[in-house]
Amino acid sequence: MKENVLVIGGAGYVGARLVDSLLRLDYNVTVLDLFIYDKNIFDKYKNLDSFKKIEGDMRDLDLVELSLKNIDHIIHLACISNDPSFDLDPNLGKSINFDCFEPTVKLASEQKVKRFIFASSSSVYGSKDEDQVTEDLSTEPQTDYAKYKLACEEILLKDKSEMIKSIVRPSTLCGYSDRQRFDLSINIFTNQALNEKKITVFGGSQMRPALHIQDMIDFYLLLLKEKKEKINNRAFNISKENFTILDIATRVRNIVDKNIEIDVKDVVDNRNYKISSERAKNELNFVPKYEIEHAVREIIEANKENKFTDPLNNSLYYNIKKMKEIKLT
Repeated sequence: MKENVLVIGGAGYVGARLVDSLLRLDYNVTVLDLFIYDKNIFDKYKNLDSFKKIEGDMRDLDLVELSLKNIDHIIHLACISNDPSFDLDPNLGKSINFDCFEPTVKLASEQKVKRFIFASSSSVYGSKDEDQVTEDLSTEPQTDYAKYKLACEEILLKDKSEMIKSIVRPSTLCGYSDRQRFDLSINIFTNQALNEKKITVFGGSQMRPALHIQDMIDFYLLLLKEKKEKINNRAFNISKENFTILDIATRVRNIVDKNIEIDVKDVVDNRNYKISSERAKNELNFVPKYEIEHAVREIIEANKENKFTDPLNNSLYYNIKKMKEIKLT
């Protein structure tokens, strides 16, 4: 029997690429999403019996309950993503990122869902001085976005059902997706290098952990198969590399064109952290494979193939721009 996976927020940056991987691995896939960036993103699957599209709001709990029918596993990706997007409308962010989460977990438990995988964030740690930030360190979220991510983790772990519950705390993602984002640092720098012939760096000395989108997807796929005793009620950091912002910009420049200018703006940024993925390595034998260079080259190739339309300005690639444009409520 094929297993049934519900991807909440499946039409987003990670979801668009994850759905493709799930279908290739012969899962039945249901996507619940507002589809605000591209309503036709999954048209290539519309004749597949193994794919189901549900266009709607995850705050509509009747719709969530309907989406959960016969579902074995949930991968919960949906949220107002990152601090600037959340801060645009904090009440909206709370309603999506937090208020509807506990009822969704309860519905999943009632429907006897086997696994619930929640996409949290490495931002729950706040700013750390430690050389490597592990899951054993205290969580000290500094923004509402991070606070609500942590609150959702706590809600999930309180569930007393037999459902396997796993939390993922990814680093800043990079790379190509059919729902491309150009508001993530490595993708931003690559877009600037290709289309402005200049990279602008704010600050530069602050550390950032980086993760290729395919490594993120591969870890979700692993969690769908891993034994309960290894992953239940567990949080896992996932990161490949830790670099300063200026190091990242330099790496991007060297791949695109070594003659491109890097313009460093003197800005204080207190967000500084190095994420350790040793738990995933030691306990699950998972080691990310792809480096920053892979992400940059993917975007270069997609740009050559004219997969982007006005990538410096088009709201399709920028969460805040799109939210302002459609006046999401």
